[in-house]
Amino acid sequence: MAPGMNMQGGQSMQMSGMTMKGATDLVVPMEREGSGTSWQPESASEYGAMHVTPTSMVMTHYAAFPRYVETGSARGSRRVDAPNWFMIMGSKNVGSNAQLGYHAMISLDPLTENRIGYPLLYQTGETAYGAPLHDRQHPHDLFSELSASYSVRTGARSSAYVYLGYPGEPALGPPTYMHRPIAYDMADAPIGHHWQDATHVTFGVATAGYDFGHVKVEGSAFTGAEPNEFRYNFDRPHLDSYSGRLSWNPNANVALQISNGYLKAPESFDPNVDQHRTTASVLYNKPLGYESNWYAGAVWGQNRLTDGSPTSNAYLLETDYRRGGNAYYARFERVQKSGHELVLPSAFVAGTLFDVGSYSFGYVRDLNHQVNGTRVGLGAQITLAPKSTGLDPYYGSGTPTSFQVFLRLRPTATVMNGMTK
Repeated sequence: MAPGMNMQGGQSMQMSGMTMKGATDLVVPMEREGSGTSWQPESASEYGAMHVTPTSMVMTHYAAFPRYVETGSARGSRRVDAPNWFMIMGSKNVGSNAQLGYHAMISLDPLTENRIGYPLLYQTGETAYGAPLHDRQHPHDLFSELSASYSVRTGARSSAYVYLGYPGEPALGPPTYMHRPIAYDMADAPIGHHWQDATHVTFGVATAGYDFGHVKVEGSAFTGAEPNEFRYNFDRPHLDSYSGRLSWNPNANVALQISNGYLKAPESFDPNVDQHRTTASVLYNKPLGYESNWYAGAVWGQNRLTDGSPTSNAYLLETDYRRGGNAYYARFERVQKSGHELVLPSAFVAGTLFDVGSYSFGYVRDLNHQVNGTRVGLGAQITLAPKSTGLDPYYGSGTPTSFQVFLRLRPTATVMNGMTK
């Protein structure tokens, strides 16, 4: 391991005296940048391959989870699938005080999950075959992010930037779940996804931000509609919605944000209903040594609909602990969802809010320990899904119990110009 190149130590990487700058914002460490323009703890572990020159940087990352899932409920299902994603980010200096950046994310979910997505009890949002989805996580688009940014230094520790995405992610919510440290071991989306971080695939985003060093303010104009069910196309941009976010990273191990946004007709099956969304999050990461790390996160999201429906909230706690070739993770959620959102067959409960939960516990054991290439892990997860008794006629009595067994494929420790960090 070369000095100054540890991706798990919470320090900006250096190579031959070069500090690794963020792709979106040239005054922050690259490790601080999450999805879109969000911030994560800069001490969080990174896995991938990086190529660095004195004026440019390119980094790639990927993950795939071939698995068998059994949801254990009257409204659930079982299947073999493989959630997956591939990400690339890079930057290029433009003079001494400016930088161009880019991000791309590609997912083969349209192939591995097909149009209806994978089984996930109480999950809601988006459509398939013209009908709203329920108890399934929708597949992500083939092109989930294609964005470019321009940042310019305005002081010793300050900068301004613009970010354009088609698709991209507006300044709303925490780093999306696929970019938080738990995603190195857990494939499932949160059931509060559409209260907290679902705008990470938005067809049309323009964001402007100002970074004061440890504090950042930013605002976005974006397309409010969720992606349509045709996952290979590019939806028409409208920029009919807006959001603002305040981020604060007081040190290398902590990332906090609060954000608010207005979403114009996000769900196609409710074209006359808009949303006001508010989120807040605290993410904490603690490096414990080489290939040893502890992460914990708390996220809250709230949706207020313009049709007079009751305001609903989603709460999430998650943690991931990795040491050597073992990883242990857990996620605890409580979400308020209406009968309409759950697509219940009875019109009498359409406006009723029900409490649903998802308590997941998982373990992954690495099967190989090679320095370069793909790290393969064998994992298992069990999920308890408590619910309001009013949902018993639809989901069955008691607490549904889901399980899955999976392989986890991701890169090993980050490799820069062929050298392992």
